[in-house]
Amino acid sequence: MNVNLLIPVLISFIIPNIDMPQTNRVENENVLKVEKCLDFEISGRGDHENWDNTSWVTLDILDEIENAPSTRFKILYSETGIYVLAYCQDSLITTNFTQDQGDIWEGDVFEAFFQTDPDNPLYFEYEINALNTELVILVPNNQGDFFGWAPWHYEGNRKVKKAVFVEGGTQQSGSKITSWTAEMFFPYALFKGLKNVPPQPGTVWKANFYRMDYDTGKRMKWSWKPVEINFHEYSRFGSLVFE
Repeated sequence: MNVNLLIPVLISFIIPNIDMPQTNRVENENVLKVEKCLDFEISGRGDHENWDNTSWVTLDILDEIENAPSTRFKILYSETGIYVLAYCQDSLITTNFTQDQGDIWEGDVFEAFFQTDPDNPLYFEYEINALNTELVILVPNNQGDFFGWAPWHYEGNRKVKKAVFVEGGTQQSGSKITSWTAEMFFPYALFKGLKNVPPQPGTVWKANFYRMDYDTGKRMKWSWKPVEINFHEYSRFGSLVFE
């Protein structure tokens, strides 16, 4: 037997494939672990101690803009719902939308999309702006053919709790500011009828988080997971894994 030929074969079994760790890292970048917490009251400031138990997640700017304002969020879950905290660095409140369920994405806005069943292209969309105005819809998406449906009996324990805090200025359209923070609580009662609700340890939802801003006169866009065409590319959503 040729020993020189045998040695490389043995080495290939002993030394792990160096490409494997890199592949695992790429997959893990699409996964966000969601810590569990006890229920708490939101204020818009994100100052409850529960938020100290999880890390900020940064949204990436989708446009070629130098010194783009930073955007980040945190997420937790409890026995009764999902908590999201969004921080948006900003210099000007450019939205005029003060009435809920309007086209508020045409002004400053933070958005959260939750797809509770990764095998079903049906997802929950929530938007909030610096004036504490919201849009709440359920979106069935048939390969890019989609539209939003508003929730029925959106009241009581089915209603999203929300609060916004503005730093460096007043909470009104045209105000110069330094940032705005939105704190949201999504009760499971609002998701009634959707699969995998409430989530259990190990449950996986698909999700994405976005922001839009118009300080430059043009639409600036941010996202957690990159999209190419629009924010409704659910095949590009990341994964939320509940701890």
